[in-house]
Amino acid sequence: CFECCIKCLGGIPYASLIATILLYAGVALFCGCGHEALSGTVNILQTYFEMTRAAGDVIDVFTMIDIFKYVIYGVAAAFFVYGILLMVEGFFTTGAIKDLYGDFKITTCGRCVSAWFIMLTYIFMLAWLGVTAFTSLPVYMYFNLWTICRNATVVDGANLCLDLRQYGIVTIGEEKKVCTASESFIKMCDSNELNMTFHLFIVALAGAGAAVIAMVHYLMVLSANWAYVKDACRMQKYEDIKSKEEQELHDIHSTRSKERLNAYT
Repeated sequence: CFECCIKCLGGIPYASLIATILLYAGVALFCGCGHEALSGTVNILQTYFEMTRAAGDVIDVFTMIDIFKYVIYGVAAAFFVYGILLMVEGFFTTGAIKDLYGDFKITTCGRCVSAWFIMLTYIFMLAWLGVTAFTSLPVYMYFNLWTICRNATVVDGANLCLDLRQYGIVTIGEEKKVCTASESFIKMCDSNELNMTFHLFIVALAGAGAAVIAMVHYLMVLSANWAYVKDACRMQKYEDIKSKEEQELHDIHSTRSKERLNAYT
């Protein structure tokens, strides 16, 4: 039983396992905290900036937030499946290397699958870099809002305003701004909803960064596995040629021994 456990533990691709855990943690933080932060943003816009949803099929900020939520659902499902696929590929690659001299044979299809995963992971890494950069935008906006709230309490008599037009949330014709002298601004700064949404966006940004690190880790693992499989294929071909030559030498030696025996007889 102990030898069986040691054998099973030796077949686990620990590098792929660590990358998978990091990927799942990053995607979970990004999707969960990002979804709740978007919901908090909707409440803040409706409560303190007095914004309402546009009637009809007009694409406004609330429609864009709903689209981002659906994108988050798709990202969570897609990378849950992709993490499983990469983990399975790690198991098969480890098994192919360890069972090189057994019944398992490394095929050209296996090398092509590994190369395909490398290319796909590289594309996903670039995509997550873009997601990280995009997630930093709401963090920047909420940081400005949090700074205005803090400065309003430090500087007496300061009339600071936050205009949503400078962030592109509303059109130039609309004037949606909140100043420190207004009662809604004081309520927003004192509310727990603002701090919670701000920190949720920070955690979502950290989750996107963790997903980028996981993709880089996967690239290193997949590249190493592809190189190991390639070397293993060469070694396997060498062993096959070597065994054939030894078999031919053995056959030649047996034939000559029989001929000598017949001549002696």
